[in-house]
Amino acid sequence: MRNTRPPLSLTVPSGSSGSPPETPAGSPRRGLPGSAGGRDSRATRQARLVQVLQENPFLTDEELAERFHVSVATIRLDRMRLGIPAVRERVRAVAERVHGRVRALPLQEIVGELVDLELGKFGISILQTTPEMAFARTRLVRSQYILAQADSLALAVVDAELACISVANIKYKKPVQVGQRLVARAVVLRHRRDGEPVVLVQTRAGDETVFRGKFVVQVLAGPGAGPRAAGPQKSGEEPAGGAATGDGRGEVEP
Repeated sequence: MRNTRPPLSLTVPSGSSGSPPETPAGSPRRGLPGSAGGRDSRATRQARLVQVLQENPFLTDEELAERFHVSVATIRLDRMRLGIPAVRERVRAVAERVHGRVRALPLQEIVGELVDLELGKFGISILQTTPEMAFARTRLVRSQYILAQADSLALAVVDAELACISVANIKYKKPVQVGQRLVARAVVLRHRRDGEPVVLVQTRAGDETVFRGKFVVQVLAGPGAGPRAAGPQKSGEEPAGGAATGDGRGEVEP
């Protein structure tokens, strides 16, 4: 499935690519693991910063600092030199395009902030985790919040007036700590023989995937609505396509 959203336009101003700062003789040079000369020069780091933010404009300064092995202040200075806005402004610029597009549920009922959407194709939402979402002793985010973000995003990408989840095949891949930002991306993979869309949602915290789920969405009103190909269910019968599962064992592909 090709992403038709135009890439974030980030360019390096002509005056920002100066020569790397000199290092006094004998001074140790630290750098990224595997780098051949130590830490990247300023010009090289700034060029890589532009490339990283083109691929993922939702990274915070803290996440960028960890990735580039520099301080948060250095990242902020790089952004100022490059004319790149802070993450809130980048998110706001992308989110302005999605207002009024969601059809299957009200925008305020989506768990997390919907920042990008193309109906019938893909969507992105961001959830900032808080202490209220976590267990008090472990400070791990409760699974229902992670699922709710993915579930509501899967519904949001469907081009229908009314829809619900009929089958869910989910995996929690890593625990989520309080304070982590969850970026969920949904893609409509295909439509089943009965016309129901299959939506893949993957949620990341930084560079790590913490959740993955496939959802079959039953369209109740709007394009594609109609009786399911499998026919009416008998009492106690599982939905067509398999039962919902959360542990990945004995799962049925939607």
